[in-house]
Amino acid sequence: MSNGSSITEFLLLAFADTRELQLLHFWLFLGIYLAALLGNGLIITTVACDHHLHTPMYFFLFNLSLLDLGSTSTTVPKAMANSLWDTRAISYAGCAAQVFLFVFLISAEYFLLTVMAYDRYVAICKPLHYGTLLGSRACVHMAAAAWGTGFLYAVLHTANTFSVPLCQGNAVDQFFCEIPQILKLACSETFLREAGLLILSSFLDFVCFVFILLSYVQILRAVLRIPSEQGRHKAFSMCLPHLAVISLVISTGVFSYLKPPSTSSPSLDLVLAVLYSVVPPAVNPLIYSLRNQELKDALRNLATEWFSAATDCLRSFASDSQCMS
Repeated sequence: MSNGSSITEFLLLAFADTRELQLLHFWLFLGIYLAALLGNGLIITTVACDHHLHTPMYFFLFNLSLLDLGSTSTTVPKAMANSLWDTRAISYAGCAAQVFLFVFLISAEYFLLTVMAYDRYVAICKPLHYGTLLGSRACVHMAAAAWGTGFLYAVLHTANTFSVPLCQGNAVDQFFCEIPQILKLACSETFLREAGLLILSSFLDFVCFVFILLSYVQILRAVLRIPSEQGRHKAFSMCLPHLAVISLVISTGVFSYLKPPSTSSPSLDLVLAVLYSVVPPAVNPLIYSLRNQELKDALRNLATEWFSAATDCLRSFASDSQCMS
């Protein structure tokens, strides 16, 4: 295969050689995927339906859940289908679409996490200016900037990756189409343009990380000055989940894309990819809901309303049935 134009499909990494292990991976990914769908779906529904949650923090959390749903749906269903049907193939167009959507959604999520750090900084360090700095229009503009920047990243990376001639076959050592693994198939010296773009993107990501870090340093200083223990607890409960999510995404994602080739191995690459692409969408709802009493109360109220509506519907149906009889 002399170049990318002669490749009609790629072969993704198989989780296991035996049928039993393939089915085990299918059921494991199915459980994680359903957990991500349920958790993020509940957050989206709760924030949309409860007017008490129509605040900047929950608006950004709403967008985060949308991005999590999209990113996990880009990679996990295909991996599940491959394990279930004992195949490794993905079409060239399907691989390009997967790269574009995954980079778009993951990049947008990272920039949104940066915006959320700014939201927490203003809420705790400058509470009197919160309504001015984070009005509804400003929130929409910041969220749109995160989505738009992710889209631009995806266009640039996808175009550069799939314009590189591929000379090393079509076997991708990952369970989805990941840019570093595709570049391993490139002819020597022809991947430098995309590698340079990855380095530039990593520098921009590092700038965002520094901004997040400085924001949390200021938040920590402000929290330690809060006189009441209840106030400190509330501030920590607002910020610790966000910090945990950021740490998981940044540490695994950056190491996966920038680790030296000498440290690369299929098993290590697989573990890192699962940690930054599969785990966060499933655990994000759990992290945010466990330490957020306001969100837990809204979920409980929503469940109560649904249960009451279902009960009333059943009673009405039973009453109509008795009348007909």
